[in-house]
Amino acid sequence: MPVVFNKNIDENTILAVWKIEETEEQLLSGLQLKQHELDFISSLSNGKRLLHWLSTRVLLRTMLNTSEYIDCQMDEHGKPFLPNLDYHISLSHSYDYAAVIIGKNRKVGVDIELIKHKIKSIRNKFLSDIELAQKQIGDNINGLYVCWCAKEAIYKWNGRKGLEFKRDIYIKPFKLKNEGSLNALVTLPEGMKELTVNYLKTADGYMLGYVVA
Repeated sequence: MPVVFNKNIDENTILAVWKIEETEEQLLSGLQLKQHELDFISSLSNGKRLLHWLSTRVLLRTMLNTSEYIDCQMDEHGKPFLPNLDYHISLSHSYDYAAVIIGKNRKVGVDIELIKHKIKSIRNKFLSDIELAQKQIGDNINGLYVCWCAKEAIYKWNGRKGLEFKRDIYIKPFKLKNEGSLNALVTLPEGMKELTVNYLKTADGYMLGYVVA
């Protein structure tokens, strides 16, 4: 399980990404699973979906540096949490990669995506006309993926259903780089909040975005 990216964002927050090269059996051997988890993974079709589920759990275990059982559950909104540990977590995966971010004292969100041209066909579904008018977004595939990963990371950070990418999250103008940050305005039930999202493009064509706040 090669960890290809590891970043201590601050003294209380860590982000890691690893390339999935293991088989199902190898990943299973690195986990202690209870019957309800075994029942769940038996419902998954063999292939990437199962590998993604297993790999995020093994990476989580590796980052927490423990041989003890880790109880990772999903709440009613689909947000992962650790009932026995006082951490905020977020999980993501795409094709050959899994990503996990862990925060001790602030909420977190992460998203990783393989960059594909087809994002142009759905850009109007998650970006407003004002956002699309920004020159670094428009027809720029990297810019579109930065925005998608940023909005997805914010959605996971929020951890509640009902937040809509196009209506509730506005990406402010930013300078597009291979690695950088942007600010986004988020309309929440409790009011407007501005968040900073960091992003980076990998050498093999993935985009990663994460938020800590």
